[in-house]
Amino acid sequence: MSHDNGTGLPELTLRGMVLGALITVVFTASNVYLGLKVGLTFSSAIPAAVISMAVLRLFSGANILENNMVQTQASAAGTLSAIIFILPGLVMMGHWHGFPFWQTLGICAAGGMLGVMFSIPLRRVMVVQGDLPYPEGVAAAEILRVGSADADGGEETRRGLRDILFGGALSAGFSLAASGFRVFAENMNLWFSAGASVLRLPVGFSLALVGAGYMIGIVSGVAILIGLVIAWGIAVPYLTAVTPRDAGTALSAFANGIWSSQVRFMGAGMIGVAAVWTLATLFKPMVDGVKVSLSTLSRRQQGSGERTDRDMPPAWIIAISLAMIALLAVVFASFLSDAPVSSALFVGLIVYAVVFAFIFGFLVAAACGYMAGLIGSSSSPISGIGIIAVILVSLLLLASGAVDSLLATPQGSKLAIAIALFVTAAIIAVAAIANDNLQDLKTGQLVGATPWRQQVALLVGCAVGAAIIPPVLNLLYNAYGFTGALPREGMDAAQALAAPQATLMTAIATGIFTRELNWTMLVIGVALGIVLIVVDWLLARRGGVARLPVLAVGIGIYLPPTVSMALFFGAVLGWLIDGRLRKRAAVVGKEFDDYAERPRQRGILVASGLIVGESLVGVLLAAVIGFTGKDAPLALAAGAFDGIGQWLGLLAFLLILWSVARRVLPAR
Repeated sequence: MSHDNGTGLPELTLRGMVLGALITVVFTASNVYLGLKVGLTFSSAIPAAVISMAVLRLFSGANILENNMVQTQASAAGTLSAIIFILPGLVMMGHWHGFPFWQTLGICAAGGMLGVMFSIPLRRVMVVQGDLPYPEGVAAAEILRVGSADADGGEETRRGLRDILFGGALSAGFSLAASGFRVFAENMNLWFSAGASVLRLPVGFSLALVGAGYMIGIVSGVAILIGLVIAWGIAVPYLTAVTPRDAGTALSAFANGIWSSQVRFMGAGMIGVAAVWTLATLFKPMVDGVKVSLSTLSRRQQGSGERTDRDMPPAWIIAISLAMIALLAVVFASFLSDAPVSSALFVGLIVYAVVFAFIFGFLVAAACGYMAGLIGSSSSPISGIGIIAVILVSLLLLASGAVDSLLATPQGSKLAIAIALFVTAAIIAVAAIANDNLQDLKTGQLVGATPWRQQVALLVGCAVGAAIIPPVLNLLYNAYGFTGALPREGMDAAQALAAPQATLMTAIATGIFTRELNWTMLVIGVALGIVLIVVDWLLARRGGVARLPVLAVGIGIYLPPTVSMALFFGAVLGWLIDGRLRKRAAVVGKEFDDYAERPRQRGILVASGLIVGESLVGVLLAAVIGFTGKDAPLALAAGAFDGIGQWLGLLAFLLILWSVARRVLPAR
């Protein structure tokens, strides 16, 4: 057991690391499933902190620092699951026929641990000396403080755990009835035709998405709805009107094909320009921060010498970074081991991959760390970073001429695309972890943790998460398949996981190497994104609460419409609850922030439960499907509920939303 030198409190303990690993299994599996299904992941720091406090209270000597280490480890591993934004593309394009354990583990571990190392030099200038708000880090610290200061037998912590379990039970029950027993439908779609135009009114019943929408808030929720309207209220109706439809093609299949092959690229362009704009606005403070941090490292200073300002020693940082670079080289070599290339090209591709991942990864780590501090890790544009990375990797490979010999054959072109995707996977792992780490380090600063011990916990979290991700990916792929990539004949394509980011990035890389990329729609998305950036800037200058986050608009365009609507419902639910809280605060004569603080915390915990419950049922159903070999092994009666399932699903969905509101709102 490691003890705190300043306070004598246990901090980095064996029991804490074991508990952190167990929580990691739950949240990593949940995030992988949610990300593959709808293209979103969630921050696990706050629910992990609540679970840790509830469990460690059963042991003597538990304290706030030990709880902080558990949530640090668990949140790092959950964040690493963002790797699913790209890796499924290798299966979709046929390069992989599953997820090789060691290659997948290696790319996750090497990228994640480099993200930890890259973020250490940024801690002092961005977390300690800077004035960034770090919203999620501050919220996690507040929950840890409340739980640790709770003197009445841990009632606050127990209530928080009950809130998570409440949301989880509702979500798991609904998901089991819809996806397992097939009593409820998972969504409702109404299709209309106006002349040659096709219109769609979607409603999604995913409670996990409602939880995610609750967390992102009404501003982002409305922006996602605007993206949905642009895609399905303007772009798809126009394109379906001017595009000939083959006789016998269903309206839904025709419209979905137009959206998938054209409109989503408009969303990709908008997401890319939003990420570039974010990087541009942060460029100067980011560069200043990196300069100060590097000068601190070069002078081999360890801060003030206080326990709470002591980072991992520079020698450790350098040694671990070099080890991870070596691991990247080994992983890339393994990835290319069967490639029909010369020895010189083999070595050259490995060097290119490692150098690009290291240099671009460091820049991305600094950018994502700053963005997380400004807007929160859940709101940072990791998808946009991935789109920029895959475009850069692909264009640089083309410009270098290194893959010219490969592009002469279809098989060689497929290999070039696979290389671009695999290099981008390392970048996304670095970006996601750096995006989360500084948030965790902010929590640690507020509760008095030792930075170097937190950094060790982050490394442990990356290692555990990297070991969990490959088997979960294989389980979900073999049970459900991905859109356009089903592992067995006769599987239900409607149940396939969409993996939207992986689909999009694979299409971009394929388009670049085959020189068939839909640049027109990308450029339209970029141009529209620039217009919306100007609109958002003008709204910000007015000083009101109205904003138009361009990234969220882009997400609304390229996510499936039932996903976007469910996110919007979650955001509206949170907004309605806030409105009711404002009225009650006025009635009792209290300040809104003081009156709403506890209900808002409860709302976050219930929302986390909604996400975890549905996700875990999805993973468990995948195991049942894999074991039985049947697409719907628990279905009560095939087709029996097809007619009324949508209306039963809608009714149950609305009742659950009402139950969540009742749970979160305080008694009068």
